[in-house]
Amino acid sequence: MAEMVESPQAHRTGGVARTLITVYGTLVYVTFLIVFLYAIGWVEGLVVPHTINDGPDAPVAVAVIIDVALLTVFAMQHSVMARPWFKKRWTRIVPQPMERSTYVLFATAALALLMWQWRPLPEQIWDVETDWVRVVIYAVSLGGWALVLAATFAIDHFDLFGVRQVLRNQSGKSALPSHFRTPVLYRVIRHPLYAGFIIAFWVAPTMTWGRLLFAVGTTGFILVAVRFEEHDLIDTFGDDYRSYRRRVPMLVPRCGAKPR
Repeated sequence: MAEMVESPQAHRTGGVARTLITVYGTLVYVTFLIVFLYAIGWVEGLVVPHTINDGPDAPVAVAVIIDVALLTVFAMQHSVMARPWFKKRWTRIVPQPMERSTYVLFATAALALLMWQWRPLPEQIWDVETDWVRVVIYAVSLGGWALVLAATFAIDHFDLFGVRQVLRNQSGKSALPSHFRTPVLYRVIRHPLYAGFIIAFWVAPTMTWGRLLFAVGTTGFILVAVRFEEHDLIDTFGDDYRSYRRRVPMLVPRCGAKPR
């Protein structure tokens, strides 16, 4: 039985490892938060010094190729690393409590790369000049970002971004099992987070070709990602999710429908 007794040194090492994982997860979350808030200003053209319409000049064809490549990297990272088959293999390398934080780290890096290397296409498609109308449009677009945030808190913001996992690990607890539930927002549409992004990207007082390319690319990614995500949710929750999908629309609420 001696080999089953954990030595004090081993116990201390485990405690140090848990602390390092907690620090890692916390730093990843803070980094994500900074980059995400910057991204709001980058898309909206507000506050931050470098926006979607700023950057190195390039011929139109070159700019489109670079921007599409950046969007593809962003989409592939989100799609591949989110799949269960990838997670199963990935956690052979990365400890389970760090898996979600590591996903968030790579997602943050992909977003930062996109903003850093984006080539602007600043020619305007439309530009609303009336001040009060611009304010209303900005309010709607920022409301899309607010919907994104609200959707994350509705399903557990800190679990979604890996913080809860590292904190539970710090306390010596295992990850919480998945439970199927539908908070209020998710009784109106199945993917309010994605709907918020679409509103934020498309509702703009000034639409340039660069922002249009970004909106088209990200919307296309969202529509593809939804299909993969729902396939995974059906695999996880079975008939509960199938029934939910029949009752609740994907991205656009039904007129006059009440949350169920």
